[in-house]
Amino acid sequence: MRLLVGLGNPGPKHRDNRHNIGFMAADEIVRRYNLSAPRTRFQSDTFDGTIDGEKVLLLKPTTFMNESGRAVGEAARFFKVPPEDIIVIYDEIDLAAGKMRVKRGGGLAGHNGLRSIKDHLGTPDFVRVRLGIGHPGDKEKVHGHVLGDFSKQDQKWVEAELRAVADALPALLDGRDSDFMSQVTMAVQQATGTGRKSSKKPTDDGDDKSTPAKQDTAPAEPAEPAEESQTSLGAALNRAFSKIRGN
Repeated sequence: MRLLVGLGNPGPKHRDNRHNIGFMAADEIVRRYNLSAPRTRFQSDTFDGTIDGEKVLLLKPTTFMNESGRAVGEAARFFKVPPEDIIVIYDEIDLAAGKMRVKRGGGLAGHNGLRSIKDHLGTPDFVRVRLGIGHPGDKEKVHGHVLGDFSKQDQKWVEAELRAVADALPALLDGRDSDFMSQVTMAVQQATGTGRKSSKKPTDDGDDKSTPAKQDTAPAEPAEPAEESQTSLGAALNRAFSKIRGN
């Protein structure tokens, strides 16, 4: 079994907060894979089902963010889920908005929800899906930023990222972190028009987008023999004139 955890704060007041993007991702996963109706247990709203043939239990802790570890620890102990099979999805202020990274173990970057989980599991060696919400630029504004709602301008990348996290989840469950990150990144770039166009990558139908660029320079090549021919003719004429003058 895999334990999936979306972090956030319960209640309608916090529903659209940046700090609740973990809850939003959890909701999208429930919809995408048609997981069960919610049950109240392990100090959480829980959903179960299968994803790509693997049994999963998804948690949305109702303990508030700073006490998330109570819920995760209780569920992990009950089902004997090892830390490496626990995936925690949460907001990351140190990543630009719309960016996403996967991290296995390591530091907690001052995130109180992660610190609580580490304390209750006794180890930091669980999987983290870090969803960037950006930094306001001033430490004094951090609290209001994370507890503030996403703006209308944010909605395009937020919706694209949440769908992509759910769609690409089987890759993460299979241990293909790079594939998972690539799929999510591409989806956000396509939705926001921020992706860099490659002149080398072929299209789906096999046409190489770099072909037009190559054709622009190709006509110059046939011109070389003509130039060589003109140079040879000039040299021959010069030799002929030299002989005439010599006579």
